[in-house]
Amino acid sequence: MKHVVSISLGKSDMDYELETTFLGQKFLITRIGTDKNIEKAQSLMKKWDGKANVIGLGDVKFPYSIGSNYLARHDTERLMRVAATLKTPVTIGTALRRVAYEWSIRHVNFQLGKGNYFKNSRVLFLSGMFSYSMAKVMSEYTDNLTFADPLLESGIPTILTSLEMLEGYASGIHEITQWLPTKYYASWFPLSNFLNSYIIKKAVKNAHIIVIPYQDFHKYIEGYYTNELWGKTVITSTAYDEKVNFLKDRGVEVIIDATPKVLERVVAINVLESLIIAALEKPIEKITDDDLLEIISSQKMDPRVIYPFGKVKRVNRFACIIPSQYSKEKSLNRFIPKPISKLIEKVNPFQDTPFIYSKVTGIKSITGVEAEGWIICLVGDWNYKQLIRASKIAKKLGVQIIGLEQISGDIEKSSILASKYTDTPITTGWSYKASVLLKTMIDVFHKAKSINLEEGKKIKAKLMITGATGHVGFLFARIFSKMFDEIYMVDTKDARLLHLKTLIMEEIPDAKIFISTRADKNLSDMDAVFLSTSTGKKIHIDIMSLKAGCIVIEATQSEEIKSEDSEKRKDIIVIKSGNVELPGLPEMKDIGFPQKTIPVTLAEAIVLALEGRFETYTTGDNLDLNKIEEIYKISLKHGFVSNK
Repeated sequence: MKHVVSISLGKSDMDYELETTFLGQKFLITRIGTDKNIEKAQSLMKKWDGKANVIGLGDVKFPYSIGSNYLARHDTERLMRVAATLKTPVTIGTALRRVAYEWSIRHVNFQLGKGNYFKNSRVLFLSGMFSYSMAKVMSEYTDNLTFADPLLESGIPTILTSLEMLEGYASGIHEITQWLPTKYYASWFPLSNFLNSYIIKKAVKNAHIIVIPYQDFHKYIEGYYTNELWGKTVITSTAYDEKVNFLKDRGVEVIIDATPKVLERVVAINVLESLIIAALEKPIEKITDDDLLEIISSQKMDPRVIYPFGKVKRVNRFACIIPSQYSKEKSLNRFIPKPISKLIEKVNPFQDTPFIYSKVTGIKSITGVEAEGWIICLVGDWNYKQLIRASKIAKKLGVQIIGLEQISGDIEKSSILASKYTDTPITTGWSYKASVLLKTMIDVFHKAKSINLEEGKKIKAKLMITGATGHVGFLFARIFSKMFDEIYMVDTKDARLLHLKTLIMEEIPDAKIFISTRADKNLSDMDAVFLSTSTGKKIHIDIMSLKAGCIVIEATQSEEIKSEDSEKRKDIIVIKSGNVELPGLPEMKDIGFPQKTIPVTLAEAIVLALEGRFETYTTGDNLDLNKIEEIYKISLKHGFVSNK
C-alpha cells in the first residue's frame, strides 16, 4: 500500500486518514494540519521524508497565474526550499490545478448549458492574479469579467473591468502597489474603508458568478456579502462541507467546485496530484499534460456542481427591446403633456440612447428553470444602429438572448443587419406568434360545424388575408397556402400582389390563390379573415358584411375589430393573438398590458431562455412550420398560457 501524506497549513481539526483505491492501486492518505505554523510544516516535511511515497502541501498560496515570478508567495517559497532538500517528491498540485480548473469551466459550460451556461455572465474574480487561467477560459464565453485585485490586495478603490486591464495590472503595476501604504491607511480612515466596502459589495451584488480562491477563502468573504451573495453562483475549489454550509447560510444557490471528487470524501488538489505521482511512479517534471488529461478522462474527474438547497438552480437571462413609439405611447410619457415631451426630446443630448426601463423577475417554468430579464426602450427613430446600442447594453447586463416587439418590415431588416454586429442572438418572435394564432384557429375550426377538417388534408375553407403585401401578411400567406383550400390576398398594391402570388405559386404549385385590391369583393363568402397591416393604405373590412360563423384573426398591433362592433355580430368569432401569460410570479414595471402578460412576440425570447436555447430562432420572412410547432410545444413545457 502506498502512502500519501498531505501537510497542510490549514486547521488541524480537519485531519483524517483514509484508505482508498486510485488507478487500481491501494493508498493510505494522511492529512496533517499545522494551523498556519510554517516551522511545524517544515519539521513534518523532514519527518516524513523517505517514509511517504509523496508529500503534498495543502492550504498554501499558489504562485500567481500571471505576472512575474517575484510575486510568488513567501510562505510557499519557504516550504519549497525545504522540499528541494528531500528525497520524497513534494507537490502543491500546480499541474493538476491548472488543467483541472480550466477543464471545470469548459465542462460545466457544456454540461449545464449546452455550451451557453456562462454566455454573457457577469463574473467577478476576487483574485484574478490567482485565477487567471480560469479567467482566460471564461473570456471565451463572456466579456463581462471584473477583478477585485487592486482593492482587496492593496486597498485601491477600483475594480478592473476587463481581462486586458488585469493583464496590464499584472505586468508591473501590481508590484508597485505592494509598496504603497494604501491598504494600511484605508483601515485607519473610516471614509476610505467605507468606500472600499461599498465598491466591493456593489461588485458582488452586480455579478452573477463570483470566483473565490481556496486559499484564504474566509478572509475574502467573511464579514461581507451576506446579502449580496443571495441567489448567486460561486466557483471555488475543495468545497468541504463546512465551506458549503457557510455559503448556504449566505443564500448561495449554486456552488461549482473545480476540484473533482473521485474518492469517498473531498480531498484537496495537492492530494489528488500526489496520488497521480505515486501511481504513475514518475518524477513530477516527467508527468505531462497528456498524462493528466488521460487520468481526468478515465477517472471521470469532473467538477462538482452543488445545490446547497437541494434543488437544481438555473436562471437564464433575456432582454426585450421595445421601439420608441411603443415606449412613449404606452409606458413612459403617458403622464407628460405632448408639448413638454417634444421639448424634452429636442434638448435631450441622449435622445438617441436606449435605456433600461424595467427589470423583469419572478419568471419560473413549471420545470423549475427560472429566467430574469430587462426591458430596454429605444429612443428616437428606429434603425439598426439603435438596435446595436441596445444589444450592447443587454450584453453588459449578461443577457443571453434578445427579443423584439412591434416587428414591421423595416424593423425586421434592421434586426437582421444588427445581428451581424452582435454575438447575442436576436429573435423576432413571429414563430411563437404564428404558433399561438394557428393553434387558436385550429381549436376554433374544430368547434365550427361549417368548416370541414380532415387529417392530412387542406382545410376546406376560404380565407382572406388583408394587408397581404405587408411583412406579416405575406409571412402568413405562405403558411396558409399550405393549410387552406382557397386563399384570397387583398391589398392596395396590385403589382406587388401579382409578384407575391407568383412567389407563393412557385413554392406551392397546387395553391389556389386569388388576388384583389378590394376587400368587399369576396368578403361575404369568406369562412375566415386574417387581418394584417398593409404596406399601402389601410384596408378596412365591414364587419356587417361577414357571413355567420366567420372566424376573424387579428394580427395587427392596433385593434381592428372594436368591442362595440363585436357586440353587433355575436355570430362571428374574433381571435386576438396579442398576449401570453408568463409562468411563475413575474414582476416588472407597467408596459401597458395586464398583469403577468407580455406580447407574444416578446415571449418567444423568454420561452427560448427557459429552454436554454440561445439562438436566432426567428428572423427574416422564412417562417418554418416545424419551428412554429416546436416553439409551441416548448412554451407548453414551461407553462406559458396564451390569452385568446
